[in-house]
Amino acid sequence: MGQSTISVQLDDTIKKQFDSLCAEFGMSASTAFNIYARTVVRQRKIPFEITAENDPFYDESNMKILKESIAQMEKYPERNVVKTLEDLEEFVDG
Repeated sequence: MGQSTISVQLDDTIKKQFDSLCAEFGMSASTAFNIYARTVVRQRKIPFEITAENDPFYDESNMKILKESIAQMEKYPERNVVKTLEDLEEFVDG
C-alpha cells in the first residue's frame, strides 16, 4: 500500500502542545492523525461533536437580525454604503 503526505497548518502553540501530548501517549503526531483518519473512514463521521452553540454570532436572534438586514439591503440597494479600508482609516484618522 502506497503512502501519501498531507500538510496541515497549525498554530505554533497548538502544535507544540499536540506534539507533547502525542509523546505522552507514546506516538508521533503523524500516528495520531492516522488514527483520526482511519476512525473517520471506519465510522463515516467525525468522531466527535462539532458545534457552534457557544458562538453568539450563530444565536437564533442574531441570525434573524442578519437575515432581515440582508433582505433590506436587497430591497433597497441604493441605500447600501460601500467603503474601502482606506476610506475607513481616513475617517478614523480624521
